[in-house]
Amino acid sequence: MPTFGNVPDVARVLIVEPHADVRALLEIVVTRLGHEAVVQSSSELDRAVDAAIIEPGEGFGLEVAQRLHDFHVPLVFASIYPPSNETVVLAPVAYLVKPFALYALEHALEDALAETPAAV
Repeated sequence: MPTFGNVPDVARVLIVEPHADVRALLEIVVTRLGHEAVVQSSSELDRAVDAAIIEPGEGFGLEVAQRLHDFHVPLVFASIYPPSNETVVLAPVAYLVKPFALYALEHALEDALAETPAAV
């Protein structure tokens, strides 16, 4: 994957969001930024991603986040719940509490991708 500095030209961004309407909006934001949205529909892990946007408070999001953290994948949390001890220890790049402005998500994702190690 070509890179500019440490930010991939086209990054693979995992989306873990239980609500279809919110998930569709997250996909639009990721795509509009020029990246590939990878939607997670089960707790099965796709490690070949550059960053992840996760709702950690519902479904299997926290489990996926914990596993991605072990592989040093930058995390952005977007939740209706405030941060908990379980989420704070995962050191997300950003923790956005819904509802939030879309530009906040865009900036958080850019920051997360800047943390992604350059492809070798």
